[in-house]
Amino acid sequence: MVHQAHGKVRPAAVAGRFYPGDAASLAAEVDEMLAAASESKDVGSGRRPKALIVPHAGYVYSGPIAASAYRLLAGHPKPTRVVLIGPAHTVALRGLALPDATAVETPLGVVPLDAEGMRRAAALPQVVVSAEAHAREHSLEVQLPFLQRVLGAFTLVPLVVGQASPTAVAEVLDALWGDDDTLIVISTDLSHYLPYASARALDEATARQILAGDGSFAGEQACGAHGVRGFLISARGHGLAPRLLDLRNSGDTAGDRRRVVGYASFAYTPEVM
Repeated sequence: MVHQAHGKVRPAAVAGRFYPGDAASLAAEVDEMLAAASESKDVGSGRRPKALIVPHAGYVYSGPIAASAYRLLAGHPKPTRVVLIGPAHTVALRGLALPDATAVETPLGVVPLDAEGMRRAAALPQVVVSAEAHAREHSLEVQLPFLQRVLGAFTLVPLVVGQASPTAVAEVLDALWGDDDTLIVISTDLSHYLPYASARALDEATARQILAGDGSFAGEQACGAHGVRGFLISARGHGLAPRLLDLRNSGDTAGDRRRVVGYASFAYTPEVM
């Protein structure tokens, strides 16, 4: 799929499955989740986050938890660039992968990729370019409609994370960190397919580790563990303070409590000196 105005576009892969496939329904659903999150959650520090950790399931399951993070971007000067990383679900991957594209698309429109940021990331040895790693990946795509509704126009550096050390991920994030114009978004879900009570206990433990900057949690505790571990190094190095915004699971949002998936959202803001 090639759009002349934007070069090579990575088309939406999970529209109509993870989220509504038409623009009007998608915009309405995202706006409704953001409004509900704004009404039901504390206003927090009042400072715009530099970074967010958000879940990536279908919106019926994790959309409200993600919305509790994205709502914090409203009412502030908007970042013009987003660095977005999430785990590889569809391919075996070593290191981190950029897409072979110049833009990505959802039903809400086309988001241009940040060419300079892409070049900076691609110069690192742990970063490859892989159309296949991005073609069917949902962990990044489901974040885009939230960003499109809250930010409007922005450029993107999307990275899928495979087998990568925390320091390898942190090096990429540090290279792309930028100033206040750059927002960092880390995509992960938590435990998978445990009974409700077991999932709650494990997810609460994982959340405590993340808040403490402790990346020693197991991969079974977070499917995006590699990205989160690397981000925790960068967050500490850049003096960011974390806050847990929401911690629930699919048993809370979509019913069946016999086998649930855990979700959390966190915001990271610069520590006040």
